[in-house]
Amino acid sequence: MTKHFRFGVVAGFAPDAGSWTALARQAEDRGYSTLLVPDTLGTLPPLLALTAAATATTTLRLSTFVLSVPYRRPRQLAWELAGLDFLSGGRLDLGIGTGRADARPEAEFLGMPYGTAGERVSQVEELITEVRTVFGGSGRFTGAVQKEGPPILLAASGERMLTVAAEQADIVTFAVHPASTPHSLHRPLAVLEEKAGARFGQIELSSNLHLIGTDPPPWLERLLHGAGPGSLSVLDGSPRQMADTLLRRRDELGISYITVNGVFAEAFAPVVEILAGR
Repeated sequence: MTKHFRFGVVAGFAPDAGSWTALARQAEDRGYSTLLVPDTLGTLPPLLALTAAATATTTLRLSTFVLSVPYRRPRQLAWELAGLDFLSGGRLDLGIGTGRADARPEAEFLGMPYGTAGERVSQVEELITEVRTVFGGSGRFTGAVQKEGPPILLAASGERMLTVAAEQADIVTFAVHPASTPHSLHRPLAVLEEKAGARFGQIELSSNLHLIGTDPPPWLERLLHGAGPGSLSVLDGSPRQMADTLLRRRDELGISYITVNGVFAEAFAPVVEILAGR
């Protein structure tokens, strides 16, 4: 079944606290469904940033994008996530990943073992279990609003993580190179569908847009790694043309949840107006 479009803003920093909460309000006012905060030592701590955003908004969902599992102990993190769910009135989405390619030094800086790829996938499963236990009221803190647990967003590309996503995720975002083309998703999609079986139709598929237009700011160029027109992470043209591209991608790949770099939230807002809920 084709899912309706929804959109999220990915942001991790602002000039000051007032600007940060204003960004959250603007995302809500422009029709975005979610504010998503990355997990790096160079950006705002995600749970603190999302808590501040919660106090400034009423309907905007609040998501990590994505928590790097090696950075924290699962049981303590589950408790803190339950507190964020309480403070936001049940608006938390939980994005989880095994860690970016450059995450090892950050884990070591935090005094946490990085582990092998297999160990980190196991940590993802452990965190999901702990979160559902705490949200269900089995921990000491019982204030989480979403008693079944928050929607789980998993960043996945390899077969083992796709298998976990097939079993556990409500949302899957594909952890692929920014320069990847839409065609490159056919294989991970096939794996996800095979592993999920009848559950596949329940999973919301997502992709992230790094660049809107053709003129990236200098700081973004190095993060694009050569991505340009035709890449999954880049969208350009008029609002109508961009909307049509996303409609084609939904028809071909099933992707209906689009997240966009916060720098381009205003420029992309006309596309949100065309497609949100459609």
